[in-house]
Amino acid sequence: MSQKSYDGKPTLYLVPTPIGNLGDMTYRGVETLKNSEVIFSEDTRESKKLLDYFDIKKKLIPCHKFNEDEVYLKVLDYLNQGFDVSIITDRGTPSISDPGYVSVFKVINSGFNVVCLPGATAFTPAIVNSGLNPNHFLFYGFLNSKKSAKKKELEELKLLKYTIIFYESPFRVKETLELIKEIFGNRNISISREISKKHEEIYRGTVESVIEELTDPKGEFVIVVEENKTEENYDDIDVIDHIKMLVEKGMRDKDAIKEVSKLHNMPKNEVYKMYLENKE
Repeated sequence: MSQKSYDGKPTLYLVPTPIGNLGDMTYRGVETLKNSEVIFSEDTRESKKLLDYFDIKKKLIPCHKFNEDEVYLKVLDYLNQGFDVSIITDRGTPSISDPGYVSVFKVINSGFNVVCLPGATAFTPAIVNSGLNPNHFLFYGFLNSKKSAKKKELEELKLLKYTIIFYESPFRVKETLELIKEIFGNRNISISREISKKHEEIYRGTVESVIEELTDPKGEFVIVVEENKTEENYDDIDVIDHIKMLVEKGMRDKDAIKEVSKLHNMPKNEVYKMYLENKE
């Protein structure tokens, strides 16, 4: 189902709002909010400050994690009447670790347009400022608040060859850093707080050194963790067993043979011969 974003259909706009500095609000964002019939907002009290600053006089309707499963019906009601509407959150881009996704999903499936404006989001300046490799990264967002579940998540992520980005609150950031050190090892990291504000701070170094330096956590944090750089050793894995393991995971025989020959640094025809002999 294709979308021509500016074909005149009633549209749901996702409008990023500044994560700290109000000067980061785009002209287009302001105009979109002014041209919307109504604005759905994560916290109407916070949003009113933003709207007052830019002299935007629009009705605000709450749209937060506790009511998002029902509020999309109001979004659709306005769209069905032919109006454009917008969603904003307290800071950043809607749907990115914030409300918005449910309405986006429902609106798309109802045949209306959804347009997300480019703009503020915390993880972009955090990874660029980190000094860590930004070419391939995984944005994970918030880890589970329960320690046992958080440990399980980190165990599943520790072997990834990508820079990983987490969001974290000031109340759990030290616990999270301790778990990253325990599970990932003492990797290089960067953590940023108060991004774009006057008191913006960035801590760079090993996990251990950052934990020592971070004595009084305040504000929301973006944690950027170096990718896993350890080389996996397959010397202790039998070649045939390795092929079978990959096949059981859904890989075709010939692809498994090719992968195993590469990982074990063996000629492909030799691995293929071993595989055939084992099947006989």
